[in-house]
Amino acid sequence: MVLALQEQLAVLEKEMAELRSAMATLEKDNAELRFRLGGDGGAPPDWVKPNRKERRQAERAARKKRPQSFCRKRLIPTEVVVHAMETCPDCGRKLSNGWVHDRRQVVDLPDNPVRVRDHVRIGGWCGVCRKRYVPKLDLSGEVLGKCSLGVRLMSVIAAMSLVCRMPYRTIQKMLGLLYGLKISVGEIVEVLHKLSEHGEAAYEGLLEEIRGSPVVNADETGWREDGVNGYIWSFSTSNVRYFLYDHSRGSCVVKEVLSEEFEGVLVTDFYGAYNVYDGVKQRCWVHLLRDLKELATKYAGDKNVRRWVNAVKRVYYRAKKVADSNCSQRQRVRWRQVFEEQLLELARPYITDANAPQRVLSKRIDNFLGEMFTFVDTPGVPSENNAAELAVRPAVIARKVSGGTRSSKGSTTKMRLMSLFQTWTLQHINPIDACKALLTARN
Repeated sequence: MVLALQEQLAVLEKEMAELRSAMATLEKDNAELRFRLGGDGGAPPDWVKPNRKERRQAERAARKKRPQSFCRKRLIPTEVVVHAMETCPDCGRKLSNGWVHDRRQVVDLPDNPVRVRDHVRIGGWCGVCRKRYVPKLDLSGEVLGKCSLGVRLMSVIAAMSLVCRMPYRTIQKMLGLLYGLKISVGEIVEVLHKLSEHGEAAYEGLLEEIRGSPVVNADETGWREDGVNGYIWSFSTSNVRYFLYDHSRGSCVVKEVLSEEFEGVLVTDFYGAYNVYDGVKQRCWVHLLRDLKELATKYAGDKNVRRWVNAVKRVYYRAKKVADSNCSQRQRVRWRQVFEEQLLELARPYITDANAPQRVLSKRIDNFLGEMFTFVDTPGVPSENNAAELAVRPAVIARKVSGGTRSSKGSTTKMRLMSLFQTWTLQHINPIDACKALLTARN
């Protein structure tokens, strides 16, 4: 038993010695790490993020001085409250030689509830003519027909729906909270339908502007009507937005909208439905650059793919510089030919190579080569389709919230009001005032 205990004690002493050695190694590593992190006067490594306070100080030091402050500017006051002391608080003598010491402006919303006006007509009897007379009531500047809601309230409801993208029940709650107005969801829907009917002529006018524009951006996105898949088509210029709903995603919609009147440049992505237009086209480089990035990410280990992607990008960036320069028209035409030749030279080796990762994009370049550099020799034509992409974004957000429309009438109303309100916003016009003017002009 004694021998066994002695052997066990020797084993424990050996393990203890190993643990002490390991502890000494850990203490050494710990001291070295503390030094690297700056705890003992050393500088932290590059991968350590600096403290927020230090980072803010560095940002303030590098920040450029602004030429002017961007605090809230004073508004035109609707009411002026004067605070003046008439007598001295110590001796009671009347104060004189007053001056404006300072001003403090308070911006708030009024507490008044919704304004309800009763128009009462009082009839009268003429004893000579032996007739009854009742005054005529002209409310053309306040309401539409026999509707009880005023044109400004209808415009606000439409702005909440189209500009602020509020659901109907949210509009209902906001009107109740702000103005104490109780209105049903059905009445809100009916207001939008009436606005759509009165805006039909203005909506058709936007289509004529699209057809007469020198440059039009087009795009489409999905939209459901009563649970059935369809598409919203967007046609945009620098100051006009036009939307159309159709169950088809085919070229027939492009023919119907543009018709034979449009003779400008059509800027689109690479979707085949736009090929039906026989005029000048510009394909979106942003879509191509996005696909190039995905290709480079997917084949990150292939140096040949990365070199090819960078070469295509360099051609585009050089073309952008030429488009933004002050070159003559003759030089622009020549540069466009050069860029097309360079791009085709990059794509040609991979068009027929079924195993090449660049094959799909090379075939796209070959198919649309004549529509890739229109922006070089045609001033005013963008190299991307951002205008159309931005135009359909509110519709995409509305689709996520509502899921679409429930009827053909609802789709028509949505397209008309989206077109009008986005056009007014694009033209820096107050949409509420523009909608009110539209309603009173037709009434």
